[in-house]
Amino acid sequence: MSPAQVGSPAPDFTRESDTGEQVSLESLRGRPAVLYFYPKDDTPGCTRQACSIRDNWGAFERAGVTLYGVSPDTAESHVKFREKHGLPFPLLADPDHSMAEAYGVWGEKTNYGKTYMGIDRSAFVIDAEGNLVAVKRRIKPEHTVEWALGEVAKLSDRAKG
Repeated sequence: MSPAQVGSPAPDFTRESDTGEQVSLESLRGRPAVLYFYPKDDTPGCTRQACSIRDNWGAFERAGVTLYGVSPDTAESHVKFREKHGLPFPLLADPDHSMAEAYGVWGEKTNYGKTYMGIDRSAFVIDAEGNLVAVKRRIKPEHTVEWALGEVAKLSDRAKG
């Protein structure tokens, strides 16, 4: 499967959030959205990334953007992670990693000489019509907020122009 590309429709999905809600691409229509894929709840890099978004949540709200974190963890794991760190945004469960595959972020990884399948930390900005307008693959946890808000601002500027 080819990875999701800027200018194409975002891959369709329906996933359960940690709130029990079913979230789909269709449910995101009408306002810009950010999806960020991360490897695993409560690991150091993923916690830094989520807490950075939490600490800048007001900027996402002012930008009028919907944001979801996505990982292969279960909704139950997401509930614990979200509560432990006071995250103000929902997390989507993708335990069969089909959503990650559709977005082209599931692949072979190597760590300490071991090869395994996992998530390539990535972020996507989707416009109000459901099209991909920005993609950042292998994003660093500490760069997610700046990148996502910058891309959403460009989208907002294009809408005004």
